[in-house]
Amino acid sequence: MILAHKIALAPNNAQATYFARAAGVARFAYNWALAEWGRQYGAHKTDPAQPKPSQAALRRQLNAIKREQFPWMLEVTKNAPQMAIIQLGDAFKNFFAGRAKYPRFRRKGVHDRFTLTNDQFALDGCRIRIPNLGWVRTREALRFSGKILSATISRVADRWFASITVDTQDLTHLPKAENQGAVGVDLGVSALATLSTGEVITGPKAHAALLKRLRRLSRSLSRKQKGSANSKKARARLARLHARIANIRQDALHQLTTGLTRRFPVIGIEDLNVAGMMKNRRLARSIADMGFFEFRRQLDYKSEMRGGEVVVADRWFASSKTCSCCGHVRESLPLAVRTWTCPDCQARHDRDGNAAINLKHYAVSSTVSACGGEGAGPGGNARVKPASSKQEVSKKLSMGSFG
Repeated sequence: MILAHKIALAPNNAQATYFARAAGVARFAYNWALAEWGRQYGAHKTDPAQPKPSQAALRRQLNAIKREQFPWMLEVTKNAPQMAIIQLGDAFKNFFAGRAKYPRFRRKGVHDRFTLTNDQFALDGCRIRIPNLGWVRTREALRFSGKILSATISRVADRWFASITVDTQDLTHLPKAENQGAVGVDLGVSALATLSTGEVITGPKAHAALLKRLRRLSRSLSRKQKGSANSKKARARLARLHARIANIRQDALHQLTTGLTRRFPVIGIEDLNVAGMMKNRRLARSIADMGFFEFRRQLDYKSEMRGGEVVVADRWFASSKTCSCCGHVRESLPLAVRTWTCPDCQARHDRDGNAAINLKHYAVSSTVSACGGEGAGPGGNARVKPASSKQEVSKKLSMGSFG
């Protein structure tokens, strides 16, 4: 299994300056290759005799001209521009396969990162050796043992991190899931998650809690003269606040998903149309603040690592409108209705709790059906979602792990 461990770095001023230069070189190479790719592809469409662009050809082209035209690129590791062009090639593969949109140019301050191959860096306890720079202190040692594949150095606000990718077979750091049966998880806006066990996790709602401060810092930045020293300071303060909001959200999601995968071997969730939900202008901010996609991503790989299953219900499965006691399905259930009474069995339901129980039934019936049992019930079309082979792993990402 391919895992990644993101480790905070502790560079001095000279090392941070080198990181910024290397990230700038990588960004320039990526943008140069993207512009050149478009130019060469247009020439090929006009004249089919012209070769199609490729990342290998663009790397050779840049190597041939960078010593004369871009000598400043030689001040940092050669991996920075080369890996950036390889990443552009992967982006075009995803674009032509229909998995992603057309690649966009990288922006300074937004995409500050560069990648190193495994033969260009070394790890020794709580330090990493960067080519042309030397040893840089890290906040913790690598958690996983195995073959190291690559490292990506990136900046978040004013802090630098190294994401180490490892191919490992040793997953003993995570024990198998406890045998507490199946659980249904209903995600929402008022509460992050409602479990079929009756537990309700409200979630931190970090963006809403810090929105007033976020608006004040954004207003302060807009009033600064562009390019001035005060503008840079205001931008840094705003970036730190955005990073803090993201860290609070990540910490809550990691604690929730780790607890679920540790306790339950079978977890039932809904296949939410997050993109469609974000089009609701009244709920978009609250939905984004919960991090539904990140919850699903973490749940997938953590469950796979602990030997569990994530059963994904179809997005049209009527989890809220179906009575979890008798199976009666209501014709409609407006979002404002939080509790309702079944007209058949007179059972009174909380909307979210009832949905979680139905998702649990869905997960149980689908796993029984997958194992050759009889009768899938309402979960006959359930889909068991295993984790993908390449995931970014962090058992618990807290504010303290960055310090």
